Amino acid sequence: MTIDPVDLTARLVRCPSVTPEEGGALVLLEDMLTQAGFDCTRVDRNGTSNLFARWGQKGHVRTFGFNGHTDVVPIGNRDDWEHDPFGAQIVDGMMYGRGTTDMKSGVAAFAAAAVDFVTQTPPDGAVILAITGDEEGDATDGTTALLDWMSHEQERMAVCLVGEPTSPDHMGQMMKIGRRGSLSAWFTVTGKQGHSAYPHRALNPLPAMARLMDRLSSHTLDAGTEHFDPSTLAVVNIDTGNAATNVIPAQTRACVNIRFNDLHSGNTLSDWLRTQAAQVDQSFGTQTEVEIKVSGESFLTPPGELSDMIGRAVEAETGIRPELSTTGGTSDARFVKDHCPVVEFGLVGKTMHAVDERVSVEQIGQLKGIYSRILRDYFA
Repeated sequence: MTIDPVDLTARLVRCPSVTPEEGGALVLLEDMLTQAGFDCTRVDRNGTSNLFARWGQKGHVRTFGFNGHTDVVPIGNRDDWEHDPFGAQIVDGMMYGRGTTDMKSGVAAFAAAAVDFVTQTPPDGAVILAITGDEEGDATDGTTALLDWMSHEQERMAVCLVGEPTSPDHMGQMMKIGRRGSLSAWFTVTGKQGHSAYPHRALNPLPAMARLMDRLSSHTLDAGTEHFDPSTLAVVNIDTGNAATNVIPAQTRACVNIRFNDLHSGNTLSDWLRTQAAQVDQSFGTQTEVEIKVSGESFLTPPGELSDMIGRAVEAETGIRPELSTTGGTSDARFVKDHCPVVEFGLVGKTMHAVDERVSVEQIGQLKGIYSRILRDYFA
């Protein structure tokens, strides 16, 4: 049995699976994997669609897992697209459509590689595909739901490869062995409203907010670590909503986002942010409410057997040894790392989430070849 990853990518792209809609993508994959002998289970939770598929013996110590998602971000303004965002048109060797890069091509490549491998050279072990429809959304009922279900059912991956696009410019350039953590914090500074002609009768929250944002943004969190760049803090919003020129407002709000390395945790950074706000309040007499959301902690899969195996496979298929990196945003690897060692490798991500998102047809086949080689090497 041989699966064409380009054709499978096109069929997946034609499924309008904009988060949280399933759009037919997981139904398509479930039908194909069931025909290939995989035991498939829909692990839907709170309206989010997820698919678990296993070939081989449950609980086998040699179980290789793939993780990915079929949901995509919205297309934006349809008139800005030159090509149908759900048409999967191929023009000059490039397939156009929402999700071609992020990451239906990756799912198609690992699904095709897995089906070919288990049907042509059945291994002594098991292969698991954990595919979610909630990576681009809140990610509360996607891969986390799959991992919760797997724990309950005593399903286990020994190692996992996440098929997200990982290379900035060319195929084979980079794999991810970890990710920075991500934290957002919202600040509401409250003072006392008053007339701008009589500022002594009011308590202006704006100078306090300005001081707080300056303290946070000018602070050096760290200088980086062996595998991570320095942590960063960005002020992403300051909003007072005051259209009057003669009124000192009672409140102002702001938001910051921190991308942090393995020198920090969500808890330690949260404590630091609250301490900074309290110190500013003490100086200005204001009251600041702080709301914090940690989207994911930083993590690292230390370089070793798994990353070496993936690196050898990429080099054999592309001639390029991928760089080990922890750059970029968050991915569902942040959840998988609590289950088993995890590495990410996929296509070039230049056009993901962009208008006229597109992928090289040649690279889809190349990616299947890499995943196929990884499976052969793992079970050899």
